[in-house]
Amino acid sequence: MRKRASEFFESLSVAELARETHRQLWLSDWLRVAEDYWTSAEFARASGSDRIAREAWMCSLTAFEVARTLSCPGDLAASDLADKVGLSLRSFSDEADPAIERVEIDGFDGAALTGYFLPALRGGPSASTVICIADENIPLASMMSRLLPASLRRKMSLLLVDAEHSPAPRLLKPQHIIQCWMDYLDARPDVDSQRIAIYGEGTGARHASRLALLDRRIAAAVCDGGLVTSVMRRASVRWMTGVGQSVHDASPADSSMPPRRIACPLLVVVGDRSMVREQEALELQAGYRRAGADCSVVVPNRIAYPRGEVDNFIAVDDFIVEWLDGKLGAGHRLDPVTYL
Repeated sequence: MRKRASEFFESLSVAELARETHRQLWLSDWLRVAEDYWTSAEFARASGSDRIAREAWMCSLTAFEVARTLSCPGDLAASDLADKVGLSLRSFSDEADPAIERVEIDGFDGAALTGYFLPALRGGPSASTVICIADENIPLASMMSRLLPASLRRKMSLLLVDAEHSPAPRLLKPQHIIQCWMDYLDARPDVDSQRIAIYGEGTGARHASRLALLDRRIAAAVCDGGLVTSVMRRASVRWMTGVGQSVHDASPADSSMPPRRIACPLLVVVGDRSMVREQEALELQAGYRRAGADCSVVVPNRIAYPRGEVDNFIAVDDFIVEWLDGKLGAGHRLDPVTYL
């Protein structure tokens, strides 16, 4: 199913995607595929075929995520997509082996924090672990349905958290909430505390950068490199001082480079996952290389059309997991700049 989905995205053209009838047809087709696999999974579970049920649920989750990627606000076919993904995930987690653990820890001021821990399927008594921070605009279930299949063949555990929608006090910064999760992982015997990485998507990419700057326990980070915060700060200063400066007038050294450098290896994913543009990411990577530091950039093949942008999330997720594998000591090293 992942191969089929990846090939579908690679075959998309801007002209076809711009035709609303084509997009609606693809959306309906992928929803039908997802629901067919969901039905097959329920039938297999009722028949006692647990392995087949788990595989069918995984296929269903992948097809649902393709549909979510193709959907736009107002699509009738995708109106209850989030509920379907959530129900499919709950069904899968009931049968998963090892189980998806729903974890609850004490945060600040007694506020409980909730996350989902996916133990590594292979490896020794303790495994490398990645804290995954969801984008505030995308359900955590959607992130889980994508990363779970991508990580199944790896020797790493995943901890998925939502730093934005937390019951913790409003004045508390998201990076401090995530530090609570770092302390939790430190205490787990099945986690190698020397190999904890962080991965943020969308707004989560900023939080991942801040934590990587704040906490030296982070061994690798997939984040925005501090670029978005730096650009926003500069724009705010220009607005308050009334001093205008175009991007073209700014020197490469001060146009977008953050004032502080992240100590651990980092990967910047160009596009919506980090809200960072390609040129900004390449300038950041060049600055890190001049300093002898480890910074990589991946540029997904994005298809822009009148109602948004689509990328091959299968290829991007696989690359991110492979990069993390390499930095955490379990996989091979990748090129500093990669175009998918």
